[in-house]
Amino acid sequence: MTQNQSSGAAANDWGRQTARIIAEKLGTSISSKISNECIYKDSHVVIKCAKVDTDSVGVTYKMLERLDFVVGAFQQASGKFELFQLPVSIFDRHMRATASKGAAKGKVGIVRQTVFEEQGKYIGSVTI
Repeated sequence: MTQNQSSGAAANDWGRQTARIIAEKLGTSISSKISNECIYKDSHVVIKCAKVDTDSVGVTYKMLERLDFVVGAFQQASGKFELFQLPVSIFDRHMRATASKGAAKGKVGIVRQTVFEEQGKYIGSVTI
């Protein structure tokens, strides 16, 4: 399903709210009002959330420059989220450009859930 401006804004709001709850469950908090960045176990990470039918997460190229890891939070059919931590070097190697024709065009790289599962570190599951 492709996004338009309205559905993209709704997804962004959901992702920000969900990431804040997940951060609390991980014992940290989101430190920024404009992104889902936080310090987790002494590393600078971003928490990126994907609903049950979404198989990838995206990060801006600019943000990747200041991160150590990307935490992918992938919602399961049960509603819980499986969490994987992926080093930025691996995210960078596997990312592809977003199909966006809007504001994200040329600014965001996306990586599939399977890369997180196969090459990332499983850090647990949470229910929100």
